[in-house]
Amino acid sequence: MSTPLIEWHALAFSELSLQDWHDMLRLRIDVFVVEQNCPYPELDGKDPYCVHVFGKSQGRVVAVTRIVPPGLSYPEVAIGRVAVSEEYRKYGIGRGLMLQSLREVQNRFGKVPVRISAQTYLRDFYGSLGFEETGKSYLEDGIPHIEMLLPQLSSSN
Repeated sequence: MSTPLIEWHALAFSELSLQDWHDMLRLRIDVFVVEQNCPYPELDGKDPYCVHVFGKSQGRVVAVTRIVPPGLSYPEVAIGRVAVSEEYRKYGIGRGLMLQSLREVQNRFGKVPVRISAQTYLRDFYGSLGFEETGKSYLEDGIPHIEMLLPQLSSSN
């Protein structure tokens, strides 16, 4: 398959179609619960307050994040629930997804700091986007994580 065409969307929870919400939730569960063999409470009550950034290819949701407003998870805006369908990971869609998410943060909140809770093995990926380790590492649902902060969005994000 050549690099797939991705159609990006950024919608508040109330703007999502039931089908898109279902497909995003299914992708998140497929990646975080099934693939990573990690039973955890996927529905944490934050989604209704978030902006959901997602990419579709051929009508199918293949990438997703949620932008969490300041004060809900951290004092800063946060990006979380970052997931890309396994068969699409080799095309660099994760980078495109994060860049779309950072643009959406800037559109909605301005050039503000952004915090993430990253799986430790992805620290170099997030570092390449400008995120810096805060020094806080921990186990979340049995998976090593590190807290990272993008000090301020810039025009290059």
